[in-house]
Amino acid sequence: MPQHILLPEDEPAIADTLLYALRGESFEVTHVRLVSEALAAFRAKPPDLAILDVGLPDGNGFDVCRAIRKTSELPIVFLTARGEEIDRILGLELGADDYVTKPFSPREVCARVKAILRRSAGNGSAPAGPVAEGGLQLDEAAQRIRCGGEPLALTRYEYGLLATLLKRPQRIFSRAELMDLVWGDAPDTSERTVDAHIKLLRAKLRAGGLEADLIQTHRNMGYSLQTPR
Repeated sequence: MPQHILLPEDEPAIADTLLYALRGESFEVTHVRLVSEALAAFRAKPPDLAILDVGLPDGNGFDVCRAIRKTSELPIVFLTARGEEIDRILGLELGADDYVTKPFSPREVCARVKAILRRSAGNGSAPAGPVAEGGLQLDEAAQRIRCGGEPLALTRYEYGLLATLLKRPQRIFSRAELMDLVWGDAPDTSERTVDAHIKLLRAKLRAGGLEADLIQTHRNMGYSLQTPR
């Protein structure tokens, strides 16, 4: 069966462009225009992924994201205006997996959607990879990181950031290095995004049962993953 995309979008030009591109890639798309319609559609037929615009007539995409995250780890992609960094950071803090800035390429949106869905489908399907002290396992084949044997619910950039640190424990990465390694395809992103993602990762690691703060901040230098003593 085709994978199902939920698309709340009130701008006809954007909606028509995305509908054409996504359906051309054999996705089933439910297009709605309001927050209330998006939540009703989500409950009626849970999708495989949602593409949320920040601005909607009766609210915004953040409202939809908050409501979905109460019950679901559904992959979410945000559409944001170019230069609106606060929107991108807020969306990521709410649990979005990725974001695309306007104006965007429909092919890029489709490529990102397919990449996220491949990662979601690969959850737990491959053997565990290298093990880092502290109870974390990196499975690069499935693009998953396990904490105490359980997969962490990570967004695309959270995974990339933690995987980078895990591959080189004790090594200090500057923010600029992390931007190049993890956010190379998002040139509009600032180094503040690294700090926001570190904060989110620390919270998820603590929720996964790790008492030690594995990700260390090195003032004026950057971040490293430190194995517990």
